[in-house]
Amino acid sequence: MIYAITREVSPAIDQCELTHIDRATIDVGLARSQHAEYRELLSELGCTVIHLPAEPNLPDSVFVEDTAVVLAELAVLTRPGAETRGAEVDSIAKALAPYRSLAALTEPAMLDGGDVLCVGRTIWVGLSSRTNQAGVDQLARLVSPHGYVVQSIKVHGVLHLKSAVTAVSDDTLLVNPDWINEDFDGFRTISVDPSEPFAANVLRVGEHLAVSSSYPRTAERLDDAGIRYHSVASSELAKAEGALTCCSLIFDG
Repeated sequence: MIYAITREVSPAIDQCELTHIDRATIDVGLARSQHAEYRELLSELGCTVIHLPAEPNLPDSVFVEDTAVVLAELAVLTRPGAETRGAEVDSIAKALAPYRSLAALTEPAMLDGGDVLCVGRTIWVGLSSRTNQAGVDQLARLVSPHGYVVQSIKVHGVLHLKSAVTAVSDDTLLVNPDWINEDFDGFRTISVDPSEPFAANVLRVGEHLAVSSSYPRTAERLDDAGIRYHSVASSELAKAEGALTCCSLIFDG
């Protein structure tokens, strides 16, 4: 069984943290509608969705990915790099507790789950404005005994590593090469269309792939590579510097 933890869009999302994009008006009703379509797609792709209520005082709390790194052996609770987001972790810990043993990062670590890309037993962690070397080191100490290899990558010009690269399969990555400098030896890479810099964030659900409908030119590149996918709208949450992976914690039961 595949589980997906999600959280309703906060009514205060227009007060969200922004780092690399300009603030634009967010239609909260449309954001919630698109998030409902997202959850429906997760269900169609085989997930049991655990949907948490909105947190009215936590503007970024819909982006549950940043609060934990969930592996087969354990879940690591993070220390989000934005001070305003620390209060999001407790409710996610309670949601994860029935399914995983929990470990937690401690000060001085900073780490957002959006900076963590796990493919097989390799975990890449982005060094960004939200994740520091102490976060990488603590994560490595927790997961290395389970056979994972942790590698850091410097991220520039964008919020998170997974804004710049995500996996479309076990051996293929979708990449914006302008935001990271990494060869990814042993993996095939597909570059996003230059006109769609944010298109590298796609979401794997088992053998399925979800792609934002905002990036049709990059979707054509996936088509050309023989990669099949499902489209879902994400325009409103993108205004909050969010993307598809940000909105769920997906793990096997």
